[in-house]
Amino acid sequence: MFENLQRKWQINGWQFVLVILTFAIGGSLTGYVGRKSMSLLQIEDTVLYTALYILLITILWPLAVIVVSILLGQFAFFKNYLKRMGNRMTGKKVASANAAKEPIFAASKNISHTHMTKVAVFASGAGSNAQKIIDHFKAHSSVQISLIVCNKPGAGVLQIAEKENIPTLIIEKEQFFRGDNYVHALKAHGITFIILAGFLWKIPSGLVEAFRGHIINIHPALLPKYGGKGMYGQFVHAAVIEAAEKESGITIHYVDEQYDHGSTIFQATCEITPDDTPETLAQKIHALEHAHFPRVAEEVILQLKS
Repeated sequence: MFENLQRKWQINGWQFVLVILTFAIGGSLTGYVGRKSMSLLQIEDTVLYTALYILLITILWPLAVIVVSILLGQFAFFKNYLKRMGNRMTGKKVASANAAKEPIFAASKNISHTHMTKVAVFASGAGSNAQKIIDHFKAHSSVQISLIVCNKPGAGVLQIAEKENIPTLIIEKEQFFRGDNYVHALKAHGITFIILAGFLWKIPSGLVEAFRGHIINIHPALLPKYGGKGMYGQFVHAAVIEAAEKESGITIHYVDEQYDHGSTIFQATCEITPDDTPETLAQKIHALEHAHFPRVAEEVILQLKS
């Protein structure tokens, strides 16, 4: 049951523990405050007492959970959780003006299994992983690499896109982080899944929410070690070697609002020898990335379609 919940919420094991603690502490706090408040009213009528108590608990619970979630660092998760729960209870649908915040894949469960999943690959550099992913999905019966998204106009991945005749989208920082997060542009291309293949910008919360559970990333280390802001490429490999680790590897994971934080999908390891340098370790990591990333991406996409 716990594994199913963790998969459904797209969170890692440590975050799952904190989420459960937030639920437990928030519930206990709600009950305590509710009982104390009702004792001050001194209501003798059982029916009236019960009705008021239920009403009070209904109001207090989300407030208590939000307060505890802030203390435990889980505010982003519970803000989205309570919003979705409120929409379910009221039957409210998000207006078109807020379409960027809606999961654009919401109707995908009703689509035929043969429906083509259109994938956007986000990359910032030369694009070696992007090339392997493009090669893997060429002539695929139900998955198509439909867009290359890049934040660097001169990046090598754009040459790959031109060679492969794949449309490109060059993103600008202000619109990506403070505008509509390019959700509308992705919708216009029919994108329902995103693969981050060496993309160095943090994904903004609006884009995460729009594609929640449909964005995956690959990190060149064994998370939760050596992740977070600034941990990419040679910086990761140098830190791993400096710490005298015996092995390193790759982590493929779902993307959430934090750097290198979403639930782990797959890991593969490689040995670190005494004569390894950041450069030689990078070669080993690249080999793992090319061997596993396209295959695992396909498995995730097909699982979502099933």
